[in-house]
Amino acid sequence: MNTLKRNIAIVCGGDSSEHDVSMRSAQGLYSFFDKERYNIYIVDVKGQDWHVNLPNGTTAPIDKNDFSFVLDGKAVVFDYAYITIHGTPGENGVMQGYFELLHIPYSTSGVLVEAMTFDKYVLNNYLRGWGVNVAKSILVRRGEESKYSDEFIEKEIGMPCFVKPAADGSSFGVSKVKNVDQLAPALRVAFMESDEVMIESFMKGTEISIGCYKTREKSVVFPATEVVTSNEFFDYDAKYNGQVQEITPARIAPETAKRVAEEVSRIYDILHCNGIIRIDFIISKDADGNDKINMIEVNTTPGMTATSFIPQQVRAAGLDIKDVLTDIVENQFKC
Repeated sequence: MNTLKRNIAIVCGGDSSEHDVSMRSAQGLYSFFDKERYNIYIVDVKGQDWHVNLPNGTTAPIDKNDFSFVLDGKAVVFDYAYITIHGTPGENGVMQGYFELLHIPYSTSGVLVEAMTFDKYVLNNYLRGWGVNVAKSILVRRGEESKYSDEFIEKEIGMPCFVKPAADGSSFGVSKVKNVDQLAPALRVAFMESDEVMIESFMKGTEISIGCYKTREKSVVFPATEVVTSNEFFDYDAKYNGQVQEITPARIAPETAKRVAEEVSRIYDILHCNGIIRIDFIISKDADGNDKINMIEVNTTPGMTATSFIPQQVRAAGLDIKDVLTDIVENQFKC
């Protein structure tokens, strides 16, 4: 009977500062998956060291020629890759390109979508053309800092503002800048994570995060989570060290919640996403006092620990995360 079970690789690790976060997501996913239905293996990818963690505590190297490994003298070939690398190479299209070449189905969006969503500046400007509200921003490339004076940035973007790596996650390298004297130090921190840095205007309001997935048969938008933190923003400590209050469903007006869900579904379709995504928003007030929905970023490999937003939202929706993951995997094998 075991021979009929699909072999699934939970692909984690990566080369960025988010390696350890990714490993925690992999452990969460391993606990969620239906092991009666699938053979689940955790594959740790870091640089040229690719290996599978075996149940007996040992590891086996991955053959990169066909993404297989040897167990008890026999080659194990994967039927499906669930990518939970946060950052490079799993969130920027590189790993997706590898699996495309091997014709192995995977859980995320395609190469172009991953590359675009990984670059916050590119994504924001693309979605702005579709009528999505995003913050005003400036892109600064390494070595070109002198092109933008502090006075120009203050005039164009305003204070406070955010300085963040254009391509990274988990709030690594992100600073909230309250005055121009803090710009240069914030840029140095951001350039430690990326060669391109985005300076983005501050949006005051309620921060929410909301997940979504679609299959051939269904479209599911989860209840939104409201993010409340006493930190300057939703930084690494707030995300992973408990310095935050997460309220699901979010305390927003029912009509606003409906509009947010519709916007999430629309962005999913605009980008031709696949699998679970999570979109972060700020709900601000417009000139007339009405709720305005502003997108912060799109996460195509959201955190999947037991306390991450997506599992919380799945529970709030009255669903079972095991069934959600089965939906996503099996959707790839339907004609």
